[in-house]
Amino acid sequence: MAKVLLCSASPRRRELLKKVVVEFDVASSGAEESSPYVRPHLRVMDLALKKSLGLGEDPRIVICSDTLVYKKGKYYGKPKDKADAFLMLKELSGDWHSVYTGVCLKKGEETVLFYDRADVLFNKLSDREIKLYLERFAPYDKAGAYGIQDGVVVKKYLGSFDTIMGLPTEKLKVHLEKMGVKDVYK
Repeated sequence: MAKVLLCSASPRRRELLKKVVVEFDVASSGAEESSPYVRPHLRVMDLALKKSLGLGEDPRIVICSDTLVYKKGKYYGKPKDKADAFLMLKELSGDWHSVYTGVCLKKGEETVLFYDRADVLFNKLSDREIKLYLERFAPYDKAGAYGIQDGVVVKKYLGSFDTIMGLPTEKLKVHLEKMGVKDVYK
């Protein structure tokens, strides 16, 4: 059994965590994804914490994360369907938005919460380009209905690529080392 447990169904988070630790296990919490917090950084940390609480006690260091897209007071989580994804991309098109990723680390009674933020500028997308993107990439399991790794909709970003993708690896590495994880990549 690995010393680290990633609580996520996201293949992207698994890929990102491989950049940080040598060995880890994966599980899903099934926690409800709602939060009373209005401020984006508090919301993503609260959602990550709720995911960790859904697992119960575990001897490993548990990593839970949540990512939200935020623009002018509006949140963009995972789209409900194709029509919702289209509307999200239409609203994000040609403008800046922020991506917040919150992380909860639990080791016994110790809990560490942190977040990271990155800003993203979208290309100006026509309705046809949005439809083609949705057909080709089917980003229905991604906050904001897009993946930066697709290399299509994002024109420019400020901050961490990994944060936008769903796990702030730079900050995570520092916190895991502080918690005593020895197999962190240097």
